[in-house]
Amino acid sequence: MSFSVMIIVLLAALLHASWNFQVKRMDDKHLSMSAVVIGHTPFAVTAILYAPLPSLGSLPYLITGALLHVGYQLFLLNSYRIGDLSQVYPLARGVAPLIVAGISVMLLGVNLTWLELSAIITIGTGIMSLTLVRRSDGLRNGPAASLAIITGGFIAAYSMVDGLGAREAGTALGFYGWLSVINAFIFAAIMRVIRPGLVKRVICQSWRFSLISGGASFSAYAMVTWAFTLAPIALVAALRETSIIFALLFGVFFLRERLDLIKVFATMITLLGVGVLRVNR
Repeated sequence: MSFSVMIIVLLAALLHASWNFQVKRMDDKHLSMSAVVIGHTPFAVTAILYAPLPSLGSLPYLITGALLHVGYQLFLLNSYRIGDLSQVYPLARGVAPLIVAGISVMLLGVNLTWLELSAIITIGTGIMSLTLVRRSDGLRNGPAASLAIITGGFIAAYSMVDGLGAREAGTALGFYGWLSVINAFIFAAIMRVIRPGLVKRVICQSWRFSLISGGASFSAYAMVTWAFTLAPIALVAALRETSIIFALLFGVFFLRERLDLIKVFATMITLLGVGVLRVNR
């Protein structure tokens, strides 16, 4: 992975953490998630107007990717009911790059050096170690751990599909623009059934939040999709998950959350993995 691609992915991780931070602060998670997803739309439409049209061969990836994103978003919403997200989410985000790396090497024949594999494992381990912050349920919470693994499977699946789809499409921005529009349409339709009136509230009352958070989210993943076309998907997937470290720092500095030794340890391990990727360049 080149240094320029690495910087872009880290910037995407920062943007990803910023919108997650804003969502975390809102009590109505259905409203906040809907605002982010629907907020993609104006940026996605702009991308479609200016980017080349994706190739016809990328259509299966486009539809599958959109459905996987919707599944992930709905599954993440439900996870708030089952487990403590402070433990479920780090496990999900940490296991995802490990799944992507395993599939890439064993099924797709991607050649990764031992340093690259070490970096992916180190980053994943660092992120998952955040589940130890609160020991009361953490890894001993079987249902929550199972939920996290499934969520991580969704993340890994859409990462692989989007990466391969963007390469097939010949245009990362055009591919993700169309995917975002389909994603927003399906998600909004589901929300109209689950929470009648919610979509109208997003458009009429929460449009500022929707544009800001949706813009940050769209920009972040558009950068990641572009990086998928230039570097191994497994490396990009691992590096983007450093967003959880940015989210941790946001919590410490802006929400005055406690910074304990486990958080420091997790941050240092994750940064060590990033350093290994840099050395491997």
